[in-house]
Amino acid sequence: MELKVKIGKLKLRNPIICASGTFGSSDELKGLADYASIGAVTAKTITLNPCPGNCPPRIYETGCGVINSVGLEGKGLENFIAEDLPRLSKVKTEFILSIGGFSINEYKTMVKRLSQEKAVEAIELNLSCPNIKRKKIISQSRKDTYETIKILRGLTKKTLIAKITPEVTDIKEIAVAACAAGADAISTVNTFFGLAVNIQTGAPYLGNCYGGYSGRAIKPMALYRVWKVSRAVKIPVIGGGGIETADDALEFIIAGATAISLGTVNFIDPAASVKILRGIKNYLKKKKINNINQLRGSLDA
Repeated sequence: MELKVKIGKLKLRNPIICASGTFGSSDELKGLADYASIGAVTAKTITLNPCPGNCPPRIYETGCGVINSVGLEGKGLENFIAEDLPRLSKVKTEFILSIGGFSINEYKTMVKRLSQEKAVEAIELNLSCPNIKRKKIISQSRKDTYETIKILRGLTKKTLIAKITPEVTDIKEIAVAACAAGADAISTVNTFFGLAVNIQTGAPYLGNCYGGYSGRAIKPMALYRVWKVSRAVKIPVIGGGGIETADDALEFIIAGATAISLGTVNFIDPAASVKILRGIKNYLKKKKINNINQLRGSLDA
């Protein structure tokens, strides 16, 4: 049974990727998660300079999901390279570095710097963080998406993954622009905008007022967007949004995803990848499918 998939130059032992912000910055989940059952881990988004993040409270749990407003908190690029990258390089799976910038110059500096690190194989461009203070998310604009990726593509030969927002009129247009600019893969979806109000105080539950909504409630909307994007571009699509079970993961692959991204479920069960991988294998065996890539995009629609 062949489970290997390819994302740009990055070769994964299976299609399961743990999403940025849900699996730490290096090996924090060692002992809780079986890294051998994961195709790749995406480290928490790195910014050029240390970032304090948003005011607390930063996370609010709803009936069927979570709203978060962490705000790209982190120690900055150089501290990450010195402290976290050596440990991340030793985990028993592939890893992807997610980067976020507040200007194109910050993205350029980070891509140039990471291109010097031999251990780094793939960079995810976080063009879709919903809870930082800027007028417009980069991937809400076809022009900004194209120009940003085009510039960064010229600075590195490493695999570039464009993580785009679902909060647009037509996500297909953004994905096509990312592809035309030279992205090796598209990661979708990031979280949807969300808000929760405390009716006793009349104030929002989050310190930043609103945040990114994730969890099982967004799965049908995420699945639709993955299906739409995968039909519009010829590069791999990493599909995620509300995946909790093997059945969920299989839906995304059938809809067109080359790999699937586990997010909120990692907070509930860091070992979810083991169960999901087992379920995928059982499904393929039952259906007598020898290569998972045969399943991709097989939706009868």
